Formats: sequence, structure tokens, C-alpha cells
Amino acid sequence: AGLIAVAANIGIGIAAFGSALGQGRMAASAMESIGRNPNSAGQIFVPMIIGLAFIEALTLYALVIAFFLQAKI
Repeated sequence: AGLIAVAANIGIGIAAFGSALGQGRMAASAMESIGRNPNSAGQIFVPMIIGLAFIEALTLYALVIAFFLQAKI
């Protein structure tokens, strides 16, 4: 039972870390692209927001799985 708790906590930590790296990299790339070509800001903004929502959804899925693992204890 203790290993399930450790696995859930490590899993959510890895998911949060990966999500933060992905979101930071995506935002940095979008800002760099807008900086190079300011006229393309409208074309870059919407896909960036959708991508950020997908990354956040994957993090929430990891949180739900961690809660399911915690319920088994």
C-alpha cells in the first residue's frame, strides 16, 4: 500500500514537471515567433492557447490517475 502512495506522488510530480517544461517551451517559442514577425500574432495565439489547454488536460489526467491510486490505499 505504501508503494502505491509513493508511485502516485512521483507520477504527479513528473507530470507537473513535464507540463511546466512543455508550457514554458511553447510560450517561449510563440513569443520568439511573434517577436520575429509581429504581424503573425493572431495566427500564432489561438493554436498556442489550444496547445496549452491540451498540455494542461494531460496534467489533469495524471492527477485523476493519482487520485485513483490513492483510493486503493
